[in-house]
Amino acid sequence: MSVQRVLALVLGGGRGSRLYPLTRDRSKPAVPLAGKYRIIDVPLSNCINSGVQRIYVLTQFNSVSLHRHIRRTYTFDPFSGGFVEILAAQQTLDNAGWYQGTADAVRQNIRSLQHADIRHVLILSGDQLYRMNYADMLATHMNRKADVTIAGIPVHEEAASALGVMRVDGEGRVEGFLEKPQTKAELDLVRTDPAWIQRQGIDAKGRDLMASMGIYLFDRDCLLDLLAKTDYQDFGREVFPAAIRAKKVYLHPFDGYWEDIGTIRSYFQCNLDLASHSPPFELANAEAPIYSRGRFLPPSRIDGASIRSSLLSDGCLVEHGAVIENSVIGLRCRIGRNVVIRNSVILGNDFYETTEDMATNAARGIPAMGIGEGTIVEGAIVDKNVRIGRRARIVNDHGWEDTGDSDRFTVRDRIAVVPKDAVVPDGWIPEPSDHSA
Repeated sequence: MSVQRVLALVLGGGRGSRLYPLTRDRSKPAVPLAGKYRIIDVPLSNCINSGVQRIYVLTQFNSVSLHRHIRRTYTFDPFSGGFVEILAAQQTLDNAGWYQGTADAVRQNIRSLQHADIRHVLILSGDQLYRMNYADMLATHMNRKADVTIAGIPVHEEAASALGVMRVDGEGRVEGFLEKPQTKAELDLVRTDPAWIQRQGIDAKGRDLMASMGIYLFDRDCLLDLLAKTDYQDFGREVFPAAIRAKKVYLHPFDGYWEDIGTIRSYFQCNLDLASHSPPFELANAEAPIYSRGRFLPPSRIDGASIRSSLLSDGCLVEHGAVIENSVIGLRCRIGRNVVIRNSVILGNDFYETTEDMATNAARGIPAMGIGEGTIVEGAIVDKNVRIGRRARIVNDHGWEDTGDSDRFTVRDRIAVVPKDAVVPDGWIPEPSDHSA
C-alpha cells in the first residue's frame, strides 16, 4: 500500500511536568533514550522505515534542543520530496496564543494540511517507544474504507485503568470509547470479544480490552471537517470520541512492544528494559533501525572494568575497577576507578572537557565532568554534563517518594535524579536535611 500521499504530524507535547527535571531544559521528545538516541527518533524512524517521508513536528515548550537535533539529523535527498520540518507555536493573524491541546495544535497549522496531493494525515505522539510499519495501518484503513483508523493494543484489566479503551464490533469498527475505566461495570462496557482478537492473529492471553495507542490515521478531508466544525482541543478526549459518533472509525490491532514514556518511572524502567539480557524492544533491528544523529566519536575505552547487562554508548572512558550492572551509559561518559553503577541511567555529556579546563576547575574544587573515583550510583538517573566528585553516593537510601526541586539531587517516583549541569562535591551523600538541598 503506497504511503506517498500520507503526511505525518508528530506532536511534540506540552510542558512534560511528569518527566521533570529531565524536561527542565528540554521538551519531552528531546529527552535522551538508550544512551545515544532521543525519544523523537522513534516516531521519526518509524515514519522513514514505513516510507512516510513528509513529516511535521509540532513543538511549543523548551524546543531549542529538539529543533537542533532534528535539523542536524533528518535531511532527505532533494529528489525524494521528503522533509522533517518544525511547526513551532507562533502568533499569526489567525491565532494569537499557544497551542491549547493536540487538536488545537493541528488546527493552528491547518494550512500545512491543505496541499492537493495529501490524502491521509497520520497523527503520532512524540514520546512513545514502539516499532510499527504505518503502511500496514494504511492498508487496514483502505480495506475498511474508513474515515479514521486508530492503532490499538490488547491489554489486561490492570493496565486498562490508565488508558483509553475502545469497544469494537465484529468487523473491527470502533463503537465506543471510555477514558481510564475503573470499575468492572465500566470495563465490561468496552470489553472486546477474545475470538475477534484471535482472528487478528493475536494471542489474547486474557487481554480482552483494546487500548488506544494515541496513533491516528485520518482521511485528510475528514480531519479538516472535524477541526473546522468544532473547537475541540484534544484528540484523545474530544476529537476521537466525536469521530466515533459521526464517522467510520476502525481499529488497527497491534501486538508488539509499546511504552508511553510519560513519567520518570516509565522512562527509567524503559531504559533498564532496553539494557536487559533479553530486551523487549530490540534496538539492533536490520529491517527497521532507529535512526539518530551521526557523531564523530571515538570508540569507548574500558580498562579492567566489569560490565553486565548494560548499554555503553560511544566515546566513553571506563577506568579500572569500575562495576556497571543493568544500566545505560550515555555518550562521552567518564567513569572513574572503582565506581559502582547499578540499575541506573547515565545520560552522558554534550562535549569533552579540555585538560586546561579540568586543571582550572580542580584548582577551584570543582570535579571533572563525569563520575569520580569510588562513587556509588544506584537506582538513579544522572542527566547530562553532571560533575560528581569522588566517593559520593547517589542513592535514595531514605526511601523518599518525591522531594522538592534541587540543583543537585531530586527524587521522583522514588528514583534519584541528578539534574543537568549539577555539581556534586567529593564525599557527598543525601541526608534528610538535603530534602530540597
